[in-house]
Amino acid sequence: MSAHKPLATLRSATGIPTGRLAVWWVLASEVVIFGGLLGAYIMHRIGHPEWHTAAAHTNTMIGAFNTFVLLTSSFTAVLAHQAAEHGNGKQAAKYLLMTIGGAATFILVKSYEWWYEISHGYTITANTFWSFYYTAAGLHALHVIAGAVIMAFIAFDAYRGRELHRVELIGIYWHFVDVVWIFLFPLLYIAK
Repeated sequence: MSAHKPLATLRSATGIPTGRLAVWWVLASEVVIFGGLLGAYIMHRIGHPEWHTAAAHTNTMIGAFNTFVLLTSSFTAVLAHQAAEHGNGKQAAKYLLMTIGGAATFILVKSYEWWYEISHGYTITANTFWSFYYTAAGLHALHVIAGAVIMAFIAFDAYRGRELHRVELIGIYWHFVDVVWIFLFPLLYIAK
């Protein structure tokens, strides 16, 4: 008896594979969430020039390092996709594990940063700037963690040569996570 794929994974009424279309729909909803949060942040920031005092306490070097980490992990996600396109699941899995390593590094650095800020009194209740900071950075960190967990499952299958098309799908999601950080970094760390 042969294993059959569900019909939904084989159909493509739009000319776009179902999985890719689903990822783009998820990301469209994420744009609404992050867009609303960042729009509210920008409007409050414009209306509260005193926020520069609070923003001056964010660590730009740590933010820049985490930006480098995420951009590097995006590169390894591209290499994983390239390997999967060539049917090399083991190589794709290796690059996905490197991408997961980037996610873990990002979260460890973010954890240290938050420990330092909180220990110096910059908590989520300190003022509205810190409320936005922890909400936006925390929501982003949750997306990093979710991406890394999903990527681990995909890497497991890719290593066995199964479902290699999913490497592209997690890559699309991962690039979105990086683009969100590209907006967060200057807003939270540079615009002081």
